[in-house]
Amino acid sequence: MITIRDKVRFVETDMMGVVHHANYLRWFEMGRVAYLRACGISLGELMAADIIFPITEVQVKYKNSCTFDDEFEVQTTMSAFNKAKMDFSYKVIRLRDGAVAVEGHTRNVFTDKEGHIVRLEPQWFDKIKKVFDAEKAAKE
Repeated sequence: MITIRDKVRFVETDMMGVVHHANYLRWFEMGRVAYLRACGISLGELMAADIIFPITEVQVKYKNSCTFDDEFEVQTTMSAFNKAKMDFSYKVIRLRDGAVAVEGHTRNVFTDKEGHIVRLEPQWFDKIKKVFDAEKAAKE
């Protein structure tokens, strides 16, 4: 599991001081980027190699609201991975009381810039698979 910590910014809240629901998806993205960094891969490198990975599926379950100035943690795990796709699971934890604010899931497919599905070459696949396999082994 890859974790990142942050604090709710005022701009991320609605008129009631509660985090707007769309911002949790941004936090999921922060988790995905951190996960790839932990694999030794930057988004810039993938894009320079003509590989992008659009989201094709999102599921979100809102449980407890975060509010302005709350500290939170995004826990990101990869739940499925192959040469054509990555599935991630997320938990956003509100740190003041440990409550789960949001749980979610995304699916990303690997494509070229024209949107055609591609299979990751070993230089990328092997790095991600190493972290994915280690994560799976730690759960067992």
